[in-house]
Amino acid sequence: MSSAPIVVHPPSNTVGRRVTVHSQGRDEILGTAYSDHDLVVFLEGAGIQDPDSILDDDRWIEWRGGRAHHWSAA
Repeated sequence: MSSAPIVVHPPSNTVGRRVTVHSQGRDEILGTAYSDHDLVVFLEGAGIQDPDSILDDDRWIEWRGGRAHHWSAA
């Protein structure tokens, strides 16, 4: 299990990746991201300052089931 509070889940069969944040003992779905820009918008909405700077920081974000910054299943 990851200690990163933000998880970018595997790409769906169509396109996009679900994004969750672990906070106060539970996971909250932020939405489905289709690009780095979407992910940054979700993180800003979750109150993370300067989210661009943490996209490749595995202490903050765990990219599951696919390469980081890769948004489609194919």
